[in-house]
Amino acid sequence: MNKINKNDLISTLKFKVTSAETDMESRLRPGALVNLLIQSATHSADKLGFGYESLKKHNLFWVFSRLTINIARPLNWNEVVEVETWPKDIVGLLYTRDFIIRDGDGKVVARAASAWLPIDLETKRPKRKESFDSKFFTFLKDKHALKDPPEKLSETQEGEIFKVNSTYFDIDLNKHVTSTRYIDWMMDTFPIDFLQKNYPKVLSINYVKETMPEMKLDITKGQNGLGEFLLEGVNSETGKTSFRGKIIF
Repeated sequence: MNKINKNDLISTLKFKVTSAETDMESRLRPGALVNLLIQSATHSADKLGFGYESLKKHNLFWVFSRLTINIARPLNWNEVVEVETWPKDIVGLLYTRDFIIRDGDGKVVARAASAWLPIDLETKRPKRKESFDSKFFTFLKDKHALKDPPEKLSETQEGEIFKVNSTYFDIDLNKHVTSTRYIDWMMDTFPIDFLQKNYPKVLSINYVKETMPEMKLDITKGQNGLGEFLLEGVNSETGKTSFRGKIIF
């Protein structure tokens, strides 16, 4: 195996914030921000040889598991943004990846840590792919966007309940609700006037169990004494958790 050049593992991708990605205040929607991270991760994985098509040959696909974002300020309509990302480490079955988001002046506007699982297409269970473990991961485990890994969230036991139904345009090519829609659902639990005046400073989400077409979720939103909003989406029929989230404004 050829010696790894660590710089080759770092990928950067530029985007321009479009009007379709913004909210009423011309700010990049949190769900759209997460999409920029996902697109950057996809670009990096494809470039390095362990993207969607490469894993499909091994009967595997990537599933987003956890994400934590620290946001210094919202990006606005027409701003140019650059996302830097790199495969970072392997923790158990989780493959971690970090992100640094910069504005057009090169200033850091957000930092993120994420964790992903390679899933077997047939068994739908996590499966390690050792052929790229040592080749692409752990070389940059000391390069941090966030020093801590993405947060593992606990259950939300009580709070206000919101009901959502998964519909056709919530579903991605893996035939389940796409990652960014959960962020949208979380944000939709807040009143419009609150969102006009506030923007997340910290956002974390854990994807626990996939949500299929036409499934119904009950989303419980509570608040602790630290000013954190805690959310949990539960399948209305089975009672099983679909996702957990945390937002600090």
